[in-house]
Amino acid sequence: MESETQDLIHRSSTASDEPLKEQNEVESHQDNQPVHTFGLSLIQQPFKWISMLCRELNTSFVFGVFLVYGLSQGFTGSFARVVTDYYWKDVQKIQPSTVQLISGFNTIPWIMKPVWGVLTDAFPVWGYRRRPYFIFAGIIGTIASLIVSSVTGLPVAMALLCFVSLSVGTAMADVTIDACIATNSILKPNLAPDIQSLCGTLSSFGALVGYSCSGFLVHHLGPQAALSVMAMPAVLLILLGFVLFELKNFHGPHKEKAWEKVSTTVIGMGRTIKIPAVWKPSLYMYISLALSISTHEGQFYWYTDKSAGPHFSQEFVGMIYAIGAMASMVGVLIYHKFLKNFRFRTLLFYAQLLYGVSGILDLFFVLRWNLKLGLPDSFFVILEECTSRIITRIRWIPMIVLSTKLCPLGIEGTFFALLMCIDSLGSLTHKTAGGLVLHWLHVTRSDFRNLWLALFIRNLLRLSTLFFIFLVPNASPNDVLVPSDLLNSSESGDGIGRQEETVQLAKIGDAEGEEV
Repeated sequence: MESETQDLIHRSSTASDEPLKEQNEVESHQDNQPVHTFGLSLIQQPFKWISMLCRELNTSFVFGVFLVYGLSQGFTGSFARVVTDYYWKDVQKIQPSTVQLISGFNTIPWIMKPVWGVLTDAFPVWGYRRRPYFIFAGIIGTIASLIVSSVTGLPVAMALLCFVSLSVGTAMADVTIDACIATNSILKPNLAPDIQSLCGTLSSFGALVGYSCSGFLVHHLGPQAALSVMAMPAVLLILLGFVLFELKNFHGPHKEKAWEKVSTTVIGMGRTIKIPAVWKPSLYMYISLALSISTHEGQFYWYTDKSAGPHFSQEFVGMIYAIGAMASMVGVLIYHKFLKNFRFRTLLFYAQLLYGVSGILDLFFVLRWNLKLGLPDSFFVILEECTSRIITRIRWIPMIVLSTKLCPLGIEGTFFALLMCIDSLGSLTHKTAGGLVLHWLHVTRSDFRNLWLALFIRNLLRLSTLFFIFLVPNASPNDVLVPSDLLNSSESGDGIGRQEETVQLAKIGDAEGEEV
């Protein structure tokens, strides 16, 4: 088994050079093209890129990424961001610091991603390891969205439980597709940046659609009724559970074997996380997220306030975020075209530096200095949102690529979930800390005098992250970060069952039982 795994890695790494050669040939061919054909070539390039990914990584994998990242995460996440803000503000009528604090509960299902990973890997249902969990996730999300959108006078605790349940469904679906991403990133390391670019593009496109219709629906349906739209992606997860091609295991595993598999997974994760090349960048990713405290709810309440703020309309708030989503796709394009081969430490240092400096725009806006410069609120807030989204995406993608490089073959799905759990813990920390800062500075529904101070503290904490950049390896995306003996170790890989497939979707027209 060990020799087979080594041969698989060797053949995959050799084959992964081919798409890079194709890309170089396309780029050199474009340089020699006449000017009048350059526009057509520019339009065709994204389709050729997606075609290359489908050919190298399987069309079903690309489709699964589209469904989970584009709809379940991109659309639902962006739509919920606007609609839930209005729901807490106008329906539940609670303070911004309280909203900031309770919003951290939505990250708890993401912190539990290793649990979902172990469940899907070690505890099949009715002989299937993937399909039932997609169905469960979709059912939970559908019920939760219908309850919170239809029941009037819902207590705050019950509404929060519904939103957390929606996050549970999204997180469970995300774990399965992340296992595929980690596997393909290990077997074809040269395509790891392209995979993350695909995820970022689809997520941003889904976010664009979600933001574009959120303000319109809030205005015409109201915040509570608009929440029913979030049931649609959850229903698609149920359909995905039926579309998913997976061979049924008629000889269900004994409980002893299942727990042995869990034990092997935990031991492999423990061995991996102890490696300095793994725990150091993991610690940096947590610190970079935790120190960037969130003041979003305070800013949102200020945006929509009639007296202290600019009093943006519901449609315009949605448009702000929609334009930001387009800027996020620009960030993905910039990374993919110019930055994907940079060393992790260099890229993350300058991205974090820009991230801290760009926060000054928020400070200018809240202090209304933009008006003194003759810049209207509508123009300045769009400028600030676009700048922030581009820098955030350039900062985030290399951290995800780095995370895939830290996963040992064999437990890549569960270990990648662990790394994302650490990131979610950082998100929980920065939301909770932001809520405490807003409460400490007495930023309320009507008092925003100290909001500028909260933003100033946030910007200083962002810049302080640069002192921990030494934790990031000075390596390129093509370098091997996890020791090869760990990658090939039977204790960390074979016990989990490398022979088991991750996610495969049945192609339309395939005969039943035919493996894709």
